[in-house]
Amino acid sequence: MSNLTVVVLAAGKGTRMKSALPKVLHPVLGRPLLGWVLETALELDPARIVLVTSADGARIEEAARLTVGERCALATAVQDPPRGTGHAVQVALEAIPEVQDGVVLVLYGDMPLVRSEGLKELLEAQSAAGAGAMALLTAELDDPFGYGRILRGEDGAVCGIVEEKDCDDQQRLIDETNPGLYAFDAAVLREVLPQLSDDNAQGELYLTDAVGLFARTGRPVADVALEDSEEASGVNSLVQLAEVRWALQARVLEQHLANGVRIEDPATTMIDADVEIGPDTVIQPFCVLRSGARVGAGCEVGPFAHLRSGAVLEDGAVFGNFCEMKNSTVGPGSKVKHLTYLGDVTIGTRANVGAGTVFVNYDGKRKHPTVVEDGAFVGSGSLIIGPNRVPKGATTAAGAVLTTKASMAPGETWAGVPARRLRGSDAPPREDS
Repeated sequence: MSNLTVVVLAAGKGTRMKSALPKVLHPVLGRPLLGWVLETALELDPARIVLVTSADGARIEEAARLTVGERCALATAVQDPPRGTGHAVQVALEAIPEVQDGVVLVLYGDMPLVRSEGLKELLEAQSAAGAGAMALLTAELDDPFGYGRILRGEDGAVCGIVEEKDCDDQQRLIDETNPGLYAFDAAVLREVLPQLSDDNAQGELYLTDAVGLFARTGRPVADVALEDSEEASGVNSLVQLAEVRWALQARVLEQHLANGVRIEDPATTMIDADVEIGPDTVIQPFCVLRSGARVGAGCEVGPFAHLRSGAVLEDGAVFGNFCEMKNSTVGPGSKVKHLTYLGDVTIGTRANVGAGTVFVNYDGKRKHPTVVEDGAFVGSGSLIIGPNRVPKGATTAAGAVLTTKASMAPGETWAGVPARRLRGSDAPPREDS
């Protein structure tokens, strides 16, 4: 929608998180909370996104720019001092004075479970309601405590919202709540915002009061009920962060399962967002795949495997139990099956790395790469000190320490500490580790 402006409110301090890290930057499956909201906003194809932060929001703005990149125009507005959600939207619109029409969609940086499908319904409802209209999402909750309650007139139409702290006893019994997600006619919103009052329990300008102002002036107020009330969940504590993390994890796992990835025990599997996995790959229990990892088709991972950023398993590779890798590639048909660490390693086709092998990539100052070429055999318990190369068809015997002074040739066998070329002897029998 070329006339769509998305305002993301991210100025909250998150004091209940009890953390020095800004609330919206707490990581969930390889993304900050804010990143999930921005990715959802980008699915709507907005003309621009306006991020509202506090006076110390430089880190939040930086994270937003990393997420949005060149995909959409990004403006920022500083709410200083914070005076409520209505004030936050006021400063957002002040940051884009050139935008006088179109639609303004308001989202929150701590609500990562909201799906783009529900937001598209919200935008469609606002458009269908006619000129000058607004629309809001509603959610029926078993425990509505803490949420604003939806007020309806005798005709059943939404006529206002009352915040929890301002509810009377009767209003607290209402279970239809306000998640805080709205779509406004931009021109009318600019007219309404200056009319907000801070005459309430918190002495703030509530954006929720805009609903009543729209209704009392005869402007249409449409509402869309969330099919899944879970999407209304915000994060204000580490307990809620953990709950949201699991909900998002379930979505990620379900998508991989739908794509043909066999996850043997989803309850013990952690896969970040943005991990690529090909069909017919098996993920065994207790595996962790971090953002930036890529797994091809027909692979086997785990159990108890850890793939960190930059880990790549090509088609048909095996990466087994109690193995860890980062910034490394295991080539097609190669096997790394037991108790092994790969750091800055490139392994070719149909190579084998034995149990207990460590690729020593860090000298305390710099990381150093190692290459294991096609068909090489690294014996159990080997230490390969980078930078290094195990050439095509070469072998290291069990327990070998291959130092940086080694200069192996294709097909040779090296053994010992430090490892040296075995003269006049055949390579030991090769069995998969």
